[in-house]
Amino acid sequence: MKLLRTLGFAAAATAAMAAANTAQADDIVIGMMCDRTGVTAVTGTVLCPGYHDYIALVNANGGIEGCSVKANEVDIEYKVPPAVEAYQRFKSDGAVLVSPFGTPMVAALLKTMEEDKIPGTSAGFGTAAAANGEKYPYMFPIAASYWSQTAAAVQFAKDKFEGDLNGKKIAYVFYDNPAGREGIPVITELAKQEGFDFRTFAIPVPGIEAGPQVLDITRRFRADFVIAHVFGRAPAVLLKELKRSGYQMDNVIGFVWAGSEGDIAAAGGWDVAEGYNTIQFAGVGSNYPVLEEIRAMYKANGEDPPEEMASTVYYNRGVFQAAVHVKAIENAVKAKGSCDVTGTEVRDGMRQIQDFTLGGLVPPLKITEKDHEGGGYVRVFQVQDGKYVPVTDWYRSYRDTVLRLLEEEHKG
Repeated sequence: MKLLRTLGFAAAATAAMAAANTAQADDIVIGMMCDRTGVTAVTGTVLCPGYHDYIALVNANGGIEGCSVKANEVDIEYKVPPAVEAYQRFKSDGAVLVSPFGTPMVAALLKTMEEDKIPGTSAGFGTAAAANGEKYPYMFPIAASYWSQTAAAVQFAKDKFEGDLNGKKIAYVFYDNPAGREGIPVITELAKQEGFDFRTFAIPVPGIEAGPQVLDITRRFRADFVIAHVFGRAPAVLLKELKRSGYQMDNVIGFVWAGSEGDIAAAGGWDVAEGYNTIQFAGVGSNYPVLEEIRAMYKANGEDPPEEMASTVYYNRGVFQAAVHVKAIENAVKAKGSCDVTGTEVRDGMRQIQDFTLGGLVPPLKITEKDHEGGGYVRVFQVQDGKYVPVTDWYRSYRDTVLRLLEEEHKG
């Protein structure tokens, strides 16, 4: 297990050693799991710097009501055993909030975190059932779950076919692990409602082969539309194979981990992905006020902004996650009038987040005791002429169906 740097305002990086993760007595500690190495490193190498930069910005501006924040990071390599070990370290450090990374890791820690009364988030991953705060009181998706993403993808396809999916063929391509299979119950239900035919196509771990699946999709099944729930190395491989097959890329939509700038570069560049659609729960691009503040922070310190900022899909998502964490802690600190807050108080602070937009970077989040997802809104961005362009406003779809399935899961 590798202990990695925590960025601060006064220094770009610190040594990767245990001492770097030692908080001062008056620090509020957050435990942050990252994936800077391993099969999903394309995510963590950009997302985690965004997270640390936002924490540095908060501390540079006086902290949370005068309380400094310490984000202790561990690279878990998208593996469960290091995640479990990291959680125990965070717990011993006094963390009042822990940010796991990855669906298998959330599944392994869900019960333990509830027993320890330490809240956590699973932004865009984890079990969709955690949106139900009554059943999972200490886990917060804080963004559209895979169920909500599946519903949004079907709605996008429906709009593309002028409101009628009856008789259409939709291919659901998924990374063959529990996270990849999360959306299948929803698309199964929506197929019944809308009358479309769908088939699932599994991309085996570690996601470096998609040729046979694309051949099945394009030549045998002859899909009218493709929903891609892939991540890690798989998005680049899938995009490359779809392009090679001649498939119409504007009839493809990827979930939130299936379309960063890094994925497109690995697939061969923007020309390969022209027309490709991606679901996002945080805005893409550089024109958001909070990003201007981070650039100004670096400039004030005589430094250039980090190169990771250019990869806006995942960097912005790291900023978003950090901002929600800080807001929850801020609510807890204000309520108590002290920096000495507990995990339960931070949980309650998370449930007080209302209409939080981070200057337009995210949809208006409204987290309640019952809804830990925050509303389930997404926005679709399309690759056009070498950049991402928004092609929808923030929206959510089939909400009644998603909530009904959540209720059935709760009863089950």
